[in-house]
Parts: sequence; structure tokens; C-alpha cells
Amino acid sequence: MTSTRFIVNQLKNLDVRNIESCRNGAEALASMRRSPPDLVASSMYLPDMTATELIKTMRTDPELEEVSFMLISTETSFARLDPIRQAGIVAILPKPFTSDDMRRALVGTTRFIDTDRAEIEEMGLDELKVLVVDDSAMARKHIGRVLRNLGIENITEAENGREAVAILERSFFDMVFTDYNMPEMDGEELTRHIRENSMQRSVPVLMVTSEENGSRLAAVQQAGVSGICDKPFETDTVLKMIQDIRATA
Repeated sequence: MTSTRFIVNQLKNLDVRNIESCRNGAEALASMRRSPPDLVASSMYLPDMTATELIKTMRTDPELEEVSFMLISTETSFARLDPIRQAGIVAILPKPFTSDDMRRALVGTTRFIDTDRAEIEEMGLDELKVLVVDDSAMARKHIGRVLRNLGIENITEAENGREAVAILERSFFDMVFTDYNMPEMDGEELTRHIRENSMQRSVPVLMVTSEENGSRLAAVQQAGVSGICDKPFETDTVLKMIQDIRATA
């Protein structure tokens, strides 16, 4: 409860007033189903479930699947954090955190929920045709939400690199968003195929990944990705990457 009070106080210090505290995951789900919130901020380990189990339950509930989720935790294990990253969260806030840390996380969340439509319309992103490649259905859905929030509606999905290759042989795209770790053909292999064997070798490839191994990421860069974006990622990050790619095209 001390941790909960600290988080609530930090939110109040940032002028967030409509806050409800829950003691466990079941209570949180019941509260959300009564009145879906704009944001859920959860620790990793709750008395009755983990944050990963909580967000996966939310993502399978039509009324809660689009609720933004922020993790507040001291957890650093890649194996334990990767599933929750794949489920589509807007931020991971490590403990201990400061008011500035919380402010940045909330700004990113607000940007995710309410993007400047005038800015988006000016960029003409609605004309882009995008291929999203990820073996996690929840991750694909989350990336799709971010892209649609940017006005991109023409989105095709693939579950792995091999399926993406078949799609790329049939259709042309303005941009490819791909995960790194996938069965059949991973993101590095897909990128190399696009750069060496595809009919659209110059298509921008953005790697959206939770991979932390430096040597693997270096190999991905050598394969020819246009940019690498960590999971979780902010809407502003994706928007800037798209802007940078279009500026150099």
C-alpha cells in the first residue's frame, strides 16, 4: 500500500485527479469493466496475478483491449518483461522513479491517446501502405493501433518473415514494421531478404523489438534496417522515425 500511495501522490502532483486504486488484479478488472479508464498503471506482481496476466486479460476483452497500460516495476529480467512488452504497453517506469519520470511517461501516454490530427493530416500519412510483421497477435494489434492513431489505415499483417516474403511478392508497400524474434524467419532474415532478393529493396524497414542483445541488434543494423524502435514505444518515436525516413527518401 505504501507503493500505491506514492504512485497516487506522484499523479496528483502532476494534476491527475481522477484516480482509483485497486488492491489486486481481479478488483482492477471489475473496476475497469464498470468504467474503462484512459490508463492503467500497474506493478508487475499483484496478490492474485502478474501484470502480464492482467494486460493479456484486458487485450482479450473488447471493452478493455484499447486501454493504455503502464508498468511500474523494479523487474529487469528480459524473459519476464518481454511478454508484457509484446502485449502492447505504452511505458515501463522503473522503481524508484521521480516526478519527471512520471511526467514523461504520462506525456507519452497522452500523445498515444490524442495525437494532433492537424499535424497528421499535414503529413499525409493516410496515403501510406504498411506491412506489420510480428508473431504476437497482441503486438500486431498494438502496432496497428499506433499506426491508425497516426492516420495510417492501409495496414496488412503477417505472422512471421516467411509469410511476409510471400505478401511482398504480391504487393508493394511504403513501409514495413517488423519484430526481431519470430519463428520461421526472424526480422533480420526478413530484412536481408528484402534488401538482397526483393523487388522492393528500397522499402523502409522499421524494427520494433524488445531485443536487448547488442550484437544481435548490430547484425540487424548491418542487414539494412531503416530504424530500430524499442518495445514499448511512444507514438512520437514512431512519428519521428517516419518523418526522418520520408525526409531522406
